[in-house]
Amino acid sequence: MKVLLWVLTLLFTTFFPAGAAPGDRHIVIETQRTALVIRVDQAGDPTIVHLGPRLQRTDEYAGVPENGKRGEDYTTIYNSAYTPAGGRNLLEPAIQAIHADGNPSLDLKYVRHETRNEADGVVLTTVFLKDPQYPFEVSLFYKAYQKEDVIEQWSSIRHSEKKPVRLQKYASANLYLPAQRYYLTNFSGDWAREMNPQEVELTAGLKVLDTKLGTRAHLFQPPSFLLSLNRPAEEETGEVVAGTLAWSGNFQLQFEVDPLKNLRVIAGINPYASEYTLAPGKELVTPALIFSYSNMGKGAVSRNLHRWARKHRIPQGEGNRLTLLNNWEATYFDFNEEKLSALFKDGKKLGVDLFLLDDGWFGNKYPRNDDHTSLGDWEENKQKLPHGIGYLVKEAESAGIRFGIWLEPEMVSPKSELYEKHPDWVLKLPNRPEYYFRNQLVLDLTNPKVQDFVYGVVDNLLTKNPTLSYIKWDCNAVIYNAFSATNPNQQHLYVEYVQGLYKVLERVRAKYPTLPLMLCSGGGGRVDYGALKYFTEFWPSDNTDGLERVFIQWNYSYFFPAIATCNHVTDWGKQPIKFRTDVAMMGKMGYDIVVSKLEEKELAFSQEALKTYARLKDVIWKGDLFRLASPLTGDVASLLYVTEQQDRAVWFSYLVGNRYREGSQAPIRLKGLSPAKRYKVQELNIFPGTNSPINRNPVVLSGDYLMTVGFNPMVDARRASVVLEVTEER
Repeated sequence: MKVLLWVLTLLFTTFFPAGAAPGDRHIVIETQRTALVIRVDQAGDPTIVHLGPRLQRTDEYAGVPENGKRGEDYTTIYNSAYTPAGGRNLLEPAIQAIHADGNPSLDLKYVRHETRNEADGVVLTTVFLKDPQYPFEVSLFYKAYQKEDVIEQWSSIRHSEKKPVRLQKYASANLYLPAQRYYLTNFSGDWAREMNPQEVELTAGLKVLDTKLGTRAHLFQPPSFLLSLNRPAEEETGEVVAGTLAWSGNFQLQFEVDPLKNLRVIAGINPYASEYTLAPGKELVTPALIFSYSNMGKGAVSRNLHRWARKHRIPQGEGNRLTLLNNWEATYFDFNEEKLSALFKDGKKLGVDLFLLDDGWFGNKYPRNDDHTSLGDWEENKQKLPHGIGYLVKEAESAGIRFGIWLEPEMVSPKSELYEKHPDWVLKLPNRPEYYFRNQLVLDLTNPKVQDFVYGVVDNLLTKNPTLSYIKWDCNAVIYNAFSATNPNQQHLYVEYVQGLYKVLERVRAKYPTLPLMLCSGGGGRVDYGALKYFTEFWPSDNTDGLERVFIQWNYSYFFPAIATCNHVTDWGKQPIKFRTDVAMMGKMGYDIVVSKLEEKELAFSQEALKTYARLKDVIWKGDLFRLASPLTGDVASLLYVTEQQDRAVWFSYLVGNRYREGSQAPIRLKGLSPAKRYKVQELNIFPGTNSPINRNPVVLSGDYLMTVGFNPMVDARRASVVLEVTEER
């Protein structure tokens, strides 16, 4: 009998250790390499017991301990899948509500779950929770992209209480991770100095990243992070979670090391000034947290996000993009039809696909000759453009290139006809002075009439000019004066503004599904996958200094693919045009220069570079990115794009230091190639009148050699940027 009891005890502790018990239910969300496992105990509490590598046997998730708990969890819900406030919770909640009868607590119990295939390789799991004492329900959604190893998580909240419920917090996701140590990398900055990384070790307590800017909400920091477990992650080694919230407004990311030294991550809309009154029968759907886990370093999670974005999120993410010439630095506000027609010819001469007319083309009562007037008055300025936009479209097409235009339809100038006619359409406080950000105010997109107006600006322009080929959509002001004259609930303003924006963009995309749209917000003030559902590309920064852009583009690349990243060659910075061009090639290249002022060799170089880019762009846009040498830790930045077939690669290297004899003093090891294949290494983008020491002695080397020993791109002060093509020799 004792032997039998011993055997039964051994079996129980083997398969149900540290808190798992017979009757517990396991909800398994899996990708090719990753699993997130929710355990539902017999009391109906859903908790996360695993987020990490996928196990080969699904049944073994039942044997996972309570997520590495190292002591007594007084509540038993430290690792809740969606932590409710009130009741027995002692930590930061994911959701906080006050019921219609004034009760400020929630208790969310498991009801059921369902899993269905949404598309090839895309599986959606929905977990339904309910408060046992109130008709209050929460659904947790987990969309798993199998091949890309990405999970998209969001929540929906509804109730059927007799009166409205007040939601004081309503997060999108609630993750739980056990490790010995945690290292958080977040990114901060301001205009023209976006995406500066800081890595800190998280200690006991709560760290919060958030924004309260309303529009242009990411001006100071984006809703994106890297989280390394146990030790700071390297590029190709270490456990890493990369996360980014798909929301273009105020966000909040919370990282709490709990009393048992495990990490809780809560992400969603910032509840600041945004208590949400939810009426009976209505539903609030939160934005998605998109995340990827890998035990193969930062490079792996960023490649996962790139593949996911190209295939599943960004419009035409696996298609083509247009190179363009922008007039801004050539003319600023001072132009007319004659000047623009000359620039069309310059664009054709240079070799771009499209000419983009920037700010200053509109306004009659108040002409747009500087940035103090006219926003909202989207009619061609008759003095500058007497024949209208349609004439310019045809003139550009006659010159052999397409035509695009700049808009800032969410904004209004105090000195404008729109403001005079519809002051109630503007976000501004009663009985207070108006505060202006960049001499403008924000239109109230919570108002359906304003939504119709903003949509009409775009639709009218495209209806009148059906061959208009590109729109740059700008957003330069944050929300000062946060008050709506028409919204009955001011606490909904920040949330419903973004929802209103998305409604407009949905309508635009429904009617113009293939129109290229650039997401601009004074630079990186609005870069997220909520907006990038509608835009083909984004403008990372107004800072186009070639050296600065190496760093800015490097850090954006952790979350966003090259095909979506607009990089322009401009006159910012002191670097030669070759350096600026080589840096711009790292993504979707364009120009904002005065072509007529280029020297003969500079023009010839640029023309040839565009031809080279046309040949290489599919490798850069759709290849896997491998970062080889970081500008944050050394004198040289080096990165490589490799095709899925491993037959072609494009390798960029830049000198980022200026001390004596700095450069690539030794070979740089490549990554992502096939060890068995042999590759020819050849230099591209050689400036006229110079020679390449690499092309003088062409080399063919195995992938094994290039990844084990490496190759020196010979970067130094005389060769500050080097572009190499690595091609399989057949």
